Amino acid sequence: MSLAGRNRAIGLVLAAVVFGLDRVVKALVVGPVGLTEPGMSHYVLPFFSLTRENNYGVSLGMFPAASPEMRWLLVLVTAAIAVVVIVWLLRERRLADILPLGLVLGGAAGNILDRVTRGWVVDYADLHFGDWRPFLIFNLADAAISVGVVIILVRALFMREKPPSAQGDTPADQPAETVPDA
Repeated sequence: MSLAGRNRAIGLVLAAVVFGLDRVVKALVVGPVGLTEPGMSHYVLPFFSLTRENNYGVSLGMFPAASPEMRWLLVLVTAAIAVVVIVWLLRERRLADILPLGLVLGGAAGNILDRVTRGWVVDYADLHFGDWRPFLIFNLADAAISVGVVIILVRALFMREKPPSAQGDTPADQPAETVPDA
């Protein structure tokens, strides 16, 4: 297997791990932890609780699916985005470009499965400092998607490869001066 093929396989394995962890944590939250209804909460740390919410929308609760048609439209749109991410992942060669796509893909798959099977996405992670909440309640899939997107943006904005310089841009590219024989 080529290096690029190995890197792509690692990215797909990362997506599967994120998807699996997301499924396990959501099952624990709605099962043994006992957060069976929206609004139920379990104290974990002074700044973190498990608080059950049913997210009918997409990121940050935007575009809530108020009808079955909207639910399936969200499934189709998010599935189409996931397909684009898969194609993108399979076209990349470098692991640093593939890993964030794996995070996005795994998180998207977890949330898509929730929306297909439940009609909403189970959210539970409640980061708070007193009454101040810097984020809405989220889940592991949301966190993976967010981290992946931030890495992709940082790499795109700050870590671009320099294009090959045009001939003559650097002294090394300059032809050596010829010295006439005396």
